[in-house]
Amino acid sequence: MNPAAPVEIVRAFAPTGRLRASINTGNPILAAPDAAEGARGVSVDLARAFAERLGVPLALVVFDTAGKSVDAVTQEQADIGFFAIDPKRGEGIHFTGPYVLIEGCYAVRNDSPISAGDQVDQAAHRVVVGQGSAYDLFLSRELRHAQILRAPSSPAVVDFFLQHNADVAAGVKQQLQADAERRGGLRLLPGHFMVIRQAMGCPRGRGEAAARYLTDFVEEMKASGFVAAALQRHGIAGAAVAPAG
Repeated sequence: MNPAAPVEIVRAFAPTGRLRASINTGNPILAAPDAAEGARGVSVDLARAFAERLGVPLALVVFDTAGKSVDAVTQEQADIGFFAIDPKRGEGIHFTGPYVLIEGCYAVRNDSPISAGDQVDQAAHRVVVGQGSAYDLFLSRELRHAQILRAPSSPAVVDFFLQHNADVAAGVKQQLQADAERRGGLRLLPGHFMVIRQAMGCPRGRGEAAARYLTDFVEEMKASGFVAAALQRHGIAGAAVAPAG
């Protein structure tokens, strides 16, 4: 039996009397739309467990892109969220340590001359990313020569890539693999260009004590096997539980 959360912690996380959890269904590793509940997945399971720890009802605030989910927490329209750790996002959000590690990869057409990730960053290449995603933020800093095109969301990357006859699609490995099977004629480049560290987060205005409490919760969920069990329960393959922080 876990001890009840201190009153001041409950107030910090649930000022409205409910825990409002920002859920991004644009990343299939974390969550997917659900007609009955609004969303289902690993992040929803963690949100539900945290609400139970606080002893308050859970209210899901569901978005289809990471950018919208980040904005909801930064603007305190939600109390917690589930994001890839990034320094720009960290300006308004306290992050825990990561609970899941995901690969960010490139996909190209089967007949593309590009055969490796280190060939992508060339002036002649156009790279499609999901607007506001972790890999958008990362590649916007890292790519010096290639042009970046932004699809409306991460699930729309491959269709946008094909529609605009771009050279490279960038995204979460599992999403790219699923889209390659769906559309055909595509292949993933070997390896990955980044490891996406998925964490929980809360608005910076909630204070250091709240941030520490959330961090400790995530570490406990990893150590107890909760995260690993959630990945298995939702049939998520290819994502790894992050090591202890």
